[in-house]
Amino acid sequence: MTNIKKKPRINQAIRAKEIRLIDESGKQVGVVPLSQALAIARERDLDVVEVAPQAAPPVCRLMDYGKYIYERARREKGARKAQRVEIKEIRLRPKTGQHDRNLKVKRIRDFLTKGHKVKVRVLFRGRERSHPEIGREMLQGLAEELGDMASVEQYPKIDGRSMLMILSPASEK
Repeated sequence: MTNIKKKPRINQAIRAKEIRLIDESGKQVGVVPLSQALAIARERDLDVVEVAPQAAPPVCRLMDYGKYIYERARREKGARKAQRVEIKEIRLRPKTGQHDRNLKVKRIRDFLTKGHKVKVRVLFRGRERSHPEIGREMLQGLAEELGDMASVEQYPKIDGRSMLMILSPASEK
């Protein structure tokens, strides 16, 4: 099933003989015959757009339909752009030194302040795989250290040869 948006009827596509007309400033003109509404629209170089077809009589508005469609498309595009959240990834190893870990924490803080989610992954090699508790402790320590600006979206879990945790920016109160 496709989700097709139903387009409103405009100008001659409107079927009703009488309509309730609203002008471009939002003021009600009243119930007028369709032919008179089309004449007013032609005079003002606008379109008659059916906004409430189920009403009796149908409610129509005078507007520049092309401009309306363009602005609606821009608003929807802006809303989609605002929804997009990037997930950044930081990789650690169980033997990562304290200085390197501090640099990674600083990098995570930068990502979180920019509003990105951060996936922190601890990679295990060879015999390191037999000690997953080391990775879990590292990730929990990171979560505690970043607790002021991040919330844990996904707690540490093993995924193949690695353990990962997802942090998201803490919601502002």
